[in-house]
Amino acid sequence: MFKLASKWWKYLTAKLTGTFEERADPKVQLEQAIAEAQGQHRRLREQAANVIANQKQSELRLNAKMTELEKLNANARQALIMADDATKTGDTAKAQQYGSAAETIANQLIQVEKDVESLKSMVMESTQASDQAKAAVHQNSRLLQEKIAEKSKLLSQLDQAKMQEEMNSAMAQLNESVGTDVPSLAEVQEKIQARYAKAKATSELNETSVNSRILEVEQATANVEAQGRLSALRAELGLGGAPVAEPQPVEQAQEAPPA
Repeated sequence: MFKLASKWWKYLTAKLTGTFEERADPKVQLEQAIAEAQGQHRRLREQAANVIANQKQSELRLNAKMTELEKLNANARQALIMADDATKTGDTAKAQQYGSAAETIANQLIQVEKDVESLKSMVMESTQASDQAKAAVHQNSRLLQEKIAEKSKLLSQLDQAKMQEEMNSAMAQLNESVGTDVPSLAEVQEKIQARYAKAKATSELNETSVNSRILEVEQATANVEAQGRLSALRAELGLGGAPVAEPQPVEQAQEAPPA
């Protein structure tokens, strides 16, 4: 039972995740990704600042110890000189006091030297860590700038994709019927072309009929003129012959039925 519930839970989680990814706005997701990258860079800078601060503090402590070490060295030398002077003057008590002071200073000097060596190691380690932190911040800053530049490119591609999707949708609506009662543009275009072709054919037929009548009229006129010219020539030549049939007027030729 537990295994079955676990499977169902995983299935529902995967389904909801898939549905969310399908419906999520890529622009919003891109802004979220950039904001997360910027937050990560800010946290990295804070960590690097802490590392660098530790390195600076180590250097300050080392410088202070080095100053203390120089002071102790100077005091130890001065105590030895004063003890030697007291010995030369025969002041044994002061010589012992200065000797004890020099010994105490020497013990302090030994401890400070140990502190200095320890601080030197600490400064070296902190300096190395600081350099690594600076390099990490520099590299992450470069990567962040690349992501921001990529964001602008992706936003431009997203706008182009949306525009192309709208154009594809518009073209699909033009090429497909938008409903059972509304014809598509292709159907209307085909209907208009069919009417245009039919009208053009009728016009051509009408032009052919008119041209035929005009040709008949022109032919009849030419025949009349030819017969008149022949009659005039026969009269000039004094030739006789069968009387030439009187030419029919143009109106009668026009009334002749079309061939």
